[in-house]
Amino acid sequence: MRLQVVHAHPLRDSFNHAAFRTVVDTAHAAGHTVVETDLYAMAFDPALGAEERASYYAPPYDDTRVRGLVEELRRAEGLIFVFPTWWFGMPAMMKGYFDRVWGPGIAFDPDPEGGRIRPLLTHVRLFGVVTSYGSPWWLTKLVGDPGRKQIMRALKPMCGSRTRTFWLALHDMDRATARDREAFLGRLRRRIGKIR
Repeated sequence: MRLQVVHAHPLRDSFNHAAFRTVVDTAHAAGHTVVETDLYAMAFDPALGAEERASYYAPPYDDTRVRGLVEELRRAEGLIFVFPTWWFGMPAMMKGYFDRVWGPGIAFDPDPEGGRIRPLLTHVRLFGVVTSYGSPWWLTKLVGDPGRKQIMRALKPMCGSRTRTFWLALHDMDRATARDREAFLGRLRRRIGKIR
């Protein structure tokens, strides 16, 4: 499978970066073609530009500044997003990736009159998220896990109803021990190793 692994964390020595490397290395070892998309390393600009926004509902969408990422998205058979959950949502860098790359005519076709959108990423067979939360699981549940809802209810449907999904999260990251972290990486290796 051609897997695109999209990562957003500014520190290369972070646990999140270790999770990204674990996903990439495990997928390579399993024989997958892996496209590494490290948004911070590539100095991705998350700000949606005026030209992009102006063309959002006046086709064609102006993807000039993100065309390489759009082409990778169109070739991907599997998508795995690796990022920390900050303030119950994804980092601005990851949000900007979705704002700019998952545009109309790319991830979806808008229907301004009917209010519905038609998914265009139906070639994607796998959609996964690997994240960490500073808060414990019960607090995340108490606030309704808005970041997960945004991704799984608004973005994942652009891939179609038959796309397999997974969500792997390490909660209480601020107090996680080395043993907790290694156990999570082991769980991550097992999950990525099952991808077919």
